[in-house]
Amino acid sequence: MDVSTCELCGEAAGGRYLCDRHTVQLALRLTALPALDDELALHLVPARTGFGEPVTGRGAGPRSPINESVLDLMEANRAAKVVHSRRVDVQRARWPEHSAPPPDGLAADCRWLGMELEWILSSYPAAGEMAREMHELERELRSLGADTGPRREGLCVAVTDDAGTVCGAVLSRGSDRVVRCRWCKTEYRTEQDLLLLMHYQPKEVAQCQQPR
Repeated sequence: MDVSTCELCGEAAGGRYLCDRHTVQLALRLTALPALDDELALHLVPARTGFGEPVTGRGAGPRSPINESVLDLMEANRAAKVVHSRRVDVQRARWPEHSAPPPDGLAADCRWLGMELEWILSSYPAAGEMAREMHELERELRSLGADTGPRREGLCVAVTDDAGTVCGAVLSRGSDRVVRCRWCKTEYRTEQDLLLLMHYQPKEVAQCQQPR
C-alpha cells in the first residue's frame, strides 16, 4: 500500500496513513469522545417546553418520556466497546506477544490510543479505518444531543510538568462562561487568559474548527 497519501482524502501524508489535517481531527476526537459519552445521561429525558421557554431534560419530571435512542446507546455501551476493540487490535499489531488488555473504560482507552498515535500513523495499516470509526462515534453521539452541553474551545495550552509538556486536552466553556480543562483542571477566566489561549492554539486545530 502506498502510505505517502492520506487514506481518507488522498492528500500528501509524508509517509503516514493520514495527512496532518485528519491526524489532528483524530487526536481531537479521541480527546472529546469521553466527554460526549458522559453527556449522554443529560439527554436521557428529552427537553420539553413550558410557557414558551425551554426546560432541560433534568427538570422534566418523572412523567417525561425517555429518549430511547440515548437509552439504547447507553445500555449497549457502544462507544466504550468500539474504542476498546480498536485498542486491542492496535496492541495486537504492535505487540503480538502480549495478551489483550482488559476493558479499562472509554477515557482510559482513548488516552492510550492517543499516546500511541505516532506509531498508529506510521505503522498501523488500519489507521484510516480507525479514523472513520472515531468520526462515526462522534457523529452518533452528537446526533443524539450530546453536543448541546459545554461548548468546545480548542486545546489546553497549560504546561503540566517541569519538562515543558503541554496538556493538549480539549477545552469546554461551562454555563458560567469559564473555559476549563477536564484533564489538568486549568481555568481560563480573564481576557488575558483567553488571548493567550487563542495565540498558542496549533494552526491545524484552527483549520479543523472551520465548517466542513
